[in-house]
Amino acid sequence: MTRAIWLVVVGIISVQVGAAFAKDLFGTISPTAIVWLRLVTSALVLTAIARPRLKARSREDWMVVVGFGVSLGLMNWAIYQSFARIPLGIAVTIEFIGPLTLAVLGSRRVRDLVWVGLAGLGVLLLGFEPADLTVAGVLYALLAGAAWAAYILLSARTGARWPGLDGLAVASVLATLLLTVPAVVSGGDTLLDGRVLLIGAMIGLLSSVIPYSCEMTALRTLPPSVFSILMSLEPAAAALAAIVILHEVITPLQGVAIACVIAASVGATRGQPVLTEPAPD
Repeated sequence: MTRAIWLVVVGIISVQVGAAFAKDLFGTISPTAIVWLRLVTSALVLTAIARPRLKARSREDWMVVVGFGVSLGLMNWAIYQSFARIPLGIAVTIEFIGPLTLAVLGSRRVRDLVWVGLAGLGVLLLGFEPADLTVAGVLYALLAGAAWAAYILLSARTGARWPGLDGLAVASVLATLLLTVPAVVSGGDTLLDGRVLLIGAMIGLLSSVIPYSCEMTALRTLPPSVFSILMSLEPAAAALAAIVILHEVITPLQGVAIACVIAASVGATRGQPVLTEPAPD
């Protein structure tokens, strides 16, 4: 199980390092364009691996995978818009309220109200130091969190209707198509820059292909409850990546706020079925 745990940790670090490199590129290309490049990369790789079968699919199959693709695209777009405006660690912390809320709503344990309160305290503490926050950045992070919750619910339904990676591959293609026009309009001639395309492909590998591969391999042997708890490290990984790569230093109070949300997530997900799927943030 130790190997599986390390695979999940590598996936988490890879996602947030990719996000930090993406933010570092925002001065050259728009967040919409860079997230589109990431989706293009993951769609190409996943489609090549899965080679999804599209024939004999029911209307319900397509409705589910379209919803999955929309939630995937919206989640990625919204979180990139968020950390273009506020620190990466804080954006991911606020986004994590989405899956945390989903975990609590799916529980009948009274003690989970404590975790709701702790998460609320964390978000409240972030508000005490608003210098690094913007209303738009916070709202985009909340939108990303809501899309993440929808992604989790729809991923289970997609997995039940589409075998293997077929559903994820199709959803990735749909998400890419959804953002193509806005990406081309906002990216313009920058999308023809070889350096930008190369970095965009690297971000796609770091933020999608590597974590998907690590997490899918780990879940073959890792108990779902352990996986859920490990995924609670996302906000801390985001804050660390932002410090190392972007030199975004969080204040002690913001560190306490992030710790509150992480602790709430660990508490809410202990002993519950896995609710957190690989999330391409």
